[in-house]
Amino acid sequence: MKPHRLALILTALPLAVHAEETRVDAEETRLDEISITATREERASGEVPQAIAVVGKAELEDKKMFNVKEALQAIPGVFVDSKNGGFDARLIIRGAGLKAPYGIREIMVLRDGVPLTDPDSFSRLDFVDTQDIERIEVAKGPGNLFAAGSSGGAIQIFSKSVFDDAANNLKLGFGTQGTQNYHLRYGLTGERQAVALTATYRNMDNDWRIWNQFDTTQISLKHGLLLDGGSLESELSYAEANIQLPGAMDKTLYEQFVDKGKQTDTSEAWKHSGRYSKVLFLNSKYEVESGDFTFKPRLYYNTWYHYHPVTGIVNESEEWVWNLGADLEGQWKHSGGTLVGGLTARQERTPDSRKYQYGQVKTTTSRGACVDSATATGRILATCSDAKGRLAEIDDATNLLTGIYLQESWRPAERWIVDIGVRYDLINFTDDNQQFWKYDYAAGKYIKGAGPSHSEKTYRLPAPKLAVNYKLTDTLNLFGMIAQAGQVPSQSEFSNNPALEAPISRNHEIGLKGRSKDWRFDASVYVNNVEKEIVTITTGGVNNFVNAGETERKGLELAGSLNLAGGFELGGYYGYADYTYESFSEPVGGKNLDRAGNTVPFVPKNQYGVFLGWASPTGWKARLSSNTWGSYWLDNANTEKYAGWDWVTNFSLSYEQKGHSVTLNADNLFDQHYAMEVKKDTIGKVTYAAAAPRTLMLTYRYDFQ
Repeated sequence: MKPHRLALILTALPLAVHAEETRVDAEETRLDEISITATREERASGEVPQAIAVVGKAELEDKKMFNVKEALQAIPGVFVDSKNGGFDARLIIRGAGLKAPYGIREIMVLRDGVPLTDPDSFSRLDFVDTQDIERIEVAKGPGNLFAAGSSGGAIQIFSKSVFDDAANNLKLGFGTQGTQNYHLRYGLTGERQAVALTATYRNMDNDWRIWNQFDTTQISLKHGLLLDGGSLESELSYAEANIQLPGAMDKTLYEQFVDKGKQTDTSEAWKHSGRYSKVLFLNSKYEVESGDFTFKPRLYYNTWYHYHPVTGIVNESEEWVWNLGADLEGQWKHSGGTLVGGLTARQERTPDSRKYQYGQVKTTTSRGACVDSATATGRILATCSDAKGRLAEIDDATNLLTGIYLQESWRPAERWIVDIGVRYDLINFTDDNQQFWKYDYAAGKYIKGAGPSHSEKTYRLPAPKLAVNYKLTDTLNLFGMIAQAGQVPSQSEFSNNPALEAPISRNHEIGLKGRSKDWRFDASVYVNNVEKEIVTITTGGVNNFVNAGETERKGLELAGSLNLAGGFELGGYYGYADYTYESFSEPVGGKNLDRAGNTVPFVPKNQYGVFLGWASPTGWKARLSSNTWGSYWLDNANTEKYAGWDWVTNFSLSYEQKGHSVTLNADNLFDQHYAMEVKKDTIGKVTYAAAAPRTLMLTYRYDFQ
């Protein structure tokens, strides 16, 4: 959409939704969001000496929240999109997470202080109930006490408190593409105890694209107990999530999608990728105060099964994977500030994980018929289903993370806060593998595997931090920080290349934050150098991982909003990213080619957006937002660019009265057809992943009084 068209809509919106609004009282105070993710200390976001973003309850209520993308897509420096619209998300923060072909890596994701990220830095969102989110905090880059072995920062999801009776609600939603949402949250609170039951079912047919369905069923039971001087909160949840992951397109198919808005096929042979999971999750957190000391131990356990067809292979956890962890945190408030320290221990056990060939395939010699892959001859042209075939590999892996952290938040004078801290994490990988068969990309068929292998490695990751916040005025805070973090390779990366070293990310940043009852803004400039960065080398569809010499990431980020008369709010954001390889030799066709000076692919130099919100005392609310990603390079060689996408617009309109509310959401309002991701491999193959066309959803909500 052209900028002048967006301006016309922004101008017309007040006329379209005008209905008995009255001017917001000028004396009404706009409260700053509270953040704890960066420092583990409750602090107004304006006083945190780091680039952070807090997406609060009011903003989340305007969204249908099928995916975290909806909450995070308007934050500068954060690049997020979804192939399906379900729980899957491609998430990048300041370049971290770029190498992940699927899921979230290099970024710590937490829920209520409990890591959703495995010890090997892989995060799964399949058991996050996005209908049960109170707020989300994003802390960018190194320097987070929560971020064990993750250099990209931390995202913390806060669910609705078991003690919050106001969170009880019933929600029913229906939309285009077969979208359905049913959600119930009901709790009871006594004098010292509380209990809450949450159940959610979400479904999307997504028939604008083949092999694109999603559904999830989630249920959780929370219990809270108030004790003398403290509290104990526990949660037991179960989730079943099924998601089909559609394949990419070549240029011909992509041009058809741009013309018609439908993807009728994929140019890849692997047409039936997906992830089908069952997750049982238990966590318990205790908090007790004794004078100036607060003790916060957390214990958590999750176990999961998945069936995960991907490129060339079908993954299945024959026995349920389990992840057991504890975080023992203590806080001491003294005359000069706050001292926070603690210990972390987590182990993930993946026993008897298995990989299979695809069962039925079409080959160059099968004359269009589906044949058993175990007896097939010729190059595989297409899978016939996601059913597994002959056993190809057995894997037994253990990851153990242990860590210690300590931070002093010193307040030498009324206007100063100095954070001096460090994390030190130790991650040990052990992997025993028996490979019977593997897919050979050059031959296009399954061949004999490498047999048995054993790998073991330990990574040591120190993460020091020095950050300073100075209160210039009652509304302005100036900050600066220097921080380092190590990045643990994921299990799949380590298995692919046991010689991988842990990257080291060092960030230097200054910024200014403003908070007022009528306006707010965040501005920061950073230089982030990454040594031994792990990059993906894609050749003929297969991903290999190697350490690059050094990458320099320089950026500028701006975000702000302004309260206007009549209940209107106007805001926007801008992110500039200049990421280059300082030294990098890319192996291509048996040769090492120098990529020094080239720009890191996929990350656009320019990212920006605007929004206009409106709220009336009569119960009406509306929000119009539009986002843009600029052009980016497709490969490490910088041979071709994708133009990006301009002014993709979302709209919501809602009315609330006496606990009842109705909300209409329109995502991609003007039905733009574009690619959410374009890649080019080392042999010149370009693939496109389509972004979702326009979707509409109508939601009714009742808040129990």
